[in-house]
Amino acid sequence: MKITISQAPDYNEKEVTIGAWLANKRSSGKIAFLQLRDGTGFMQAVVAKNDIEEEVFQTAKNLTQETSIYITGKIVEDKRSAFGYEMHVTNLEVIHEAEDYPITPKEHGTEFLMDHRHLWLRSKKQHAIMKVRNEIIRATYEFFNNQGFVKVDPPILTASSAEGTTELFHTKYFDEEAYLSQSGQLYMEAAAMALGKVFSFGPTFRAEKSKTRRHLIEFWMIEPEMAFIEHEESLVIQENYVMFLIQSVLKNCKLELDVLERDISKLEKIQAPFPRITYDEAIELLKEKGFDDIEWGDDFGAPHETAIADSFDNPVFIVNYPKDIKAFYMQPHPDRDDVVLCADLIAPEGYGEVIGGSERIHDYDLMKQRYEEHGLTGPAYEWYLELRKYGSIPHSGFGLGLERTVAWLTGVEHIRETIPFPRLLNRLHP
Repeated sequence: MKITISQAPDYNEKEVTIGAWLANKRSSGKIAFLQLRDGTGFMQAVVAKNDIEEEVFQTAKNLTQETSIYITGKIVEDKRSAFGYEMHVTNLEVIHEAEDYPITPKEHGTEFLMDHRHLWLRSKKQHAIMKVRNEIIRATYEFFNNQGFVKVDPPILTASSAEGTTELFHTKYFDEEAYLSQSGQLYMEAAAMALGKVFSFGPTFRAEKSKTRRHLIEFWMIEPEMAFIEHEESLVIQENYVMFLIQSVLKNCKLELDVLERDISKLEKIQAPFPRITYDEAIELLKEKGFDDIEWGDDFGAPHETAIADSFDNPVFIVNYPKDIKAFYMQPHPDRDDVVLCADLIAPEGYGEVIGGSERIHDYDLMKQRYEEHGLTGPAYEWYLELRKYGSIPHSGFGLGLERTVAWLTGVEHIRETIPFPRLLNRLHP
């Protein structure tokens, strides 16, 4: 019977065969301990000289790191291991012998590991991060499907900027100018006018020359848009979504969080509703914490967001930012013309903004005024303005950055480890 490591608990006391790679090994006289991985998990296999043929035992002792094998034996419960089971080996067959595998159990520098990212992914820690990432994606689909959202895929090649920035990757689209998408939001608004509640999940690109631990050039966003939903209602959906992600990871990724040595008590104590402070209050809070240079109208950097987050046990919403530092499409505050109905959700522990969202302008004349203020002309933007011309309604949306969320929930320090093949300012391969 051929099985995977993840299926081993279902085959306790039965003899099975597993296709695996040798992650590590140690031997002590008449016994060898093989650390196996097969993509579904990690497990120890015990090879006892007295229980198998001499030739098989010598093969086991001479296995090199990352050699691929078929290994046969009895699955036995072992409460000492994190996985809970091990294999007592009766036979093994070498498929391909790996020679001079470059990533050894010793310490390696970050640049070396990034140069070998295609191999670094095989390590136990990187495997755990990718499993948590997968769980967040799975839970995202479950949450929005259960809430009646429809998955819609916006284009990656676009003729315009979603947020009016110049930090775009430019390309030629036959005889036209085109850009790699920095957000699917504008298209998702059109989809919401057709389907009510929609969400997208896809790659976005920012030509931002940043080297901080929070930034990637290519990253993945979950972007819901909701018809007939106003700002306050959107905030409730956001915190419910984040709570669902946290609970799903805690429930389904216990082994991975243990591998990553994540302090799960910090996640377990998070409860909705999340605190909310206005931008005005955030400025005052920062001044009290010694940020004397911050002024009303300034955007927040990583140190500011961390200082604000450290004042709360939960993630915190900062609401009502100044109009001039936010995107052109955000709905003005009903009582003030200098701020807009928006919110950034700041994660605890220094992980920064994980969600940005707002109510969108739905009045045609006001949106046309914003177009004129920002110089948005031509067919690349005309269709978006048209959404306000034919049955316009209040609507809201937000975007959650997948990699920042993975970093936060796993406790990983640098965002480059949260995506399989990171694109950084100085890195386009592997």
